[in-house]
Order: sequence, then C-alpha cells, then structure tokens
Amino acid sequence: MAERYSSGEDSAKSRALEARARAEMQRVRFLDLVVKAVEALPEEFRERLENLDVVVADWPSPVQLAAARVGSRLGLLGLYEGVPHVGRGRGYAMVLPDKITVFRKPIEGRCHSWAEIEREIVRVVRHEIAHHFGTDESTLRSIEGHDR
Repeated sequence: MAERYSSGEDSAKSRALEARARAEMQRVRFLDLVVKAVEALPEEFRERLENLDVVVADWPSPVQLAAARVGSRLGLLGLYEGVPHVGRGRGYAMVLPDKITVFRKPIEGRCHSWAEIEREIVRVVRHEIAHHFGTDESTLRSIEGHDR
C-alpha cells in the first residue's frame, strides 16, 4: 500500500475546501428551511402572496439597517420592503416585487441548534408576511408578546 506525503499546504487547502463545502451546505439547508416556512403558511395566505420575492442574505446592508431603524446588524433577522396589501390602490401596477429578506447570520448567531433555527425562521417569515399584508410593527410586537 502506497502512502502519500501531504505537505502542510495541501492539508490547509483541503481543510479550506472542506470548510467551504460545509458552509455551502449550511446555506442550502437554511434556504430550504425558509422555503419550507413559506410553504407551511396557511393556504389563504399563500394564495394571496403576489408580487413578492422571499430571499436569504447573510447580513443586512447599512441601508436596510437604517430603514428598519436597527443599530446592530445582529438585531435584524428579517425585513419586508414594499407596498403592503392594504396600501395597494387602483394605481398599483407594473411595480417591482415586494421583498422579504431573511438574514441568515443573525439568526444562526442567536440559535444553538438546527431545530431552534427552524423555529426562528418560521417566526421571522410569519412576521414579515404579516407586514406584507399590512400589519404594523407595534401590533406585531404586541401579538408576539414583545411590547416595547
């Protein structure tokens, strides 16, 4: 049996490739959980999701943090950007899709297991979908039991 000599450089490259592969698998798993959360919404909500994109980003941008009035990028787990259903009038046509962004790194930073991540994703998706339908932040915080 032949043994192969592995230099430290080859070993480091191998570890880096393995780390990238693990990171990509985590991103895919996270995205799958977001899709699952949207698909698990009650049908009466899912069928009314129109002109809406749901995306995953690692971190919120400075512009998104400012729009949400959040000081720390760890503090923003999701963001709805668009025109809520209740604000759409007769002139609502030919507009770019609304967008819900779920922020992966802040959610992963708060959670200690994939089960916890999944629960948080479901909560964040439902929260942002409520904004899509016109529920304001103070009402949502009251419903969720997070009055400020």
